[in-house]
Amino acid sequence: MTQAYESAGQAADHTASQQAATHHDVVIVGGGLVGASLAIALQDLPLDVALVEATPAGEMPAVFDQRNLSFAAATVNALTALGVMQRLQAPVGPIRRIHISRQGDFGRVRLDASQYQREFFGQVVVARDFGEALESRLQQLPRLTRYRPARFVGLGGSKVQQRSIRIIDAQGERQLACRLLVAADGAHSTVREALAIQSQVHDYQQTLFVARMRAEQAPDGTAYERFTATGPTALLPRGDRHFGVVHGVANDHADAVAALDEAGWLARIQAAFGWRVGRFIASGERSRYPIVRLVAERLTDSRAVLLGNAAQTIHPIGAQGFNLGLRDALTLAELLAQNLADVGAAPMLAHYARRRHEDRQRTLAFSDGLARITANDALLLSPLRGLGLVAADASASLQSYLVGGAMGFRGDVPALCREVNA
Repeated sequence: MTQAYESAGQAADHTASQQAATHHDVVIVGGGLVGASLAIALQDLPLDVALVEATPAGEMPAVFDQRNLSFAAATVNALTALGVMQRLQAPVGPIRRIHISRQGDFGRVRLDASQYQREFFGQVVVARDFGEALESRLQQLPRLTRYRPARFVGLGGSKVQQRSIRIIDAQGERQLACRLLVAADGAHSTVREALAIQSQVHDYQQTLFVARMRAEQAPDGTAYERFTATGPTALLPRGDRHFGVVHGVANDHADAVAALDEAGWLARIQAAFGWRVGRFIASGERSRYPIVRLVAERLTDSRAVLLGNAAQTIHPIGAQGFNLGLRDALTLAELLAQNLADVGAAPMLAHYARRRHEDRQRTLAFSDGLARITANDALLLSPLRGLGLVAADASASLQSYLVGGAMGFRGDVPALCREVNA
């Protein structure tokens, strides 16, 4: 095992004044939501784990901003078992009801967690608060080696039962060897590119705006998903009596929307969403993100695996991106626990790909299909969409399918998602 570079109870940081070890069992490239979660999930295994992070100690990765993360119930279960949810400082917003509609179409879908003997479908968490909770938990892992700030720059030479990579940090370039390389470095994954894993990319020609907003009515546990021809508008019930607003617009309108003053922005959201929560009266700063779908053509390579956005980046409709990525990480952690003798062996990686296939394909198809059909403004589709909403609202089987996906319990679900071991 790699020696601890700090006192017990703290993770080891490599700086310019320290000589890094070069061999690890598992090297995770990417310290964001999925990479950090995997490192925590591996804490109790007798493995030497390293985390390569682009952000210096004391700073937060850019992904941990003020956007709102919608955690499915399965995700809440897993992160509670991993000791992360307990470290959140800001109040969470439980999602007890879901209301789905489309602008200009009749019909709607209403789901209530109490009808399924559940307290909630999920919880809304502020990304910044989640990042701080992950960091607090990472600092408790005495065997974790953290290279930060460090950047993956390429693959090294290969040996039997070993994968080598090159990173650069304050000491310059160095080589790390591992039995398994994990790419958790996001949609623009440099590890995926170095492995020559091709990906299919679809640009939805949409931009997503995210903001914290206050309305006349405080959140009551209802999450609203309102579809329009230019993208979705979602209202998520935050725990601070505000709504997390997610608003999709066509790319050719994005600059104009970004330039709106607060009154103009509030009026735009009011027009897109309607008056279900009364008048919108205040908004925080807006952030914007392009909406692009990226799907890696395969999940594994020799002693390497892709997780999270490095494997698939999906449309935010339905808020399934991180939930899917966490299930990637937890499935891998389960298989590593069962294959400690050779954690990067080809049979284990093939097993991983098989286990993730159904969940991945269903989630990708649901997200992409919903994004395309709800954004299509063809008049002939309007009655079909309306009938579909009415049918879904009346059909117990269709609602159960939607609920299973919303809660993260569809397909082969990792054990931690099903049980809470606080």
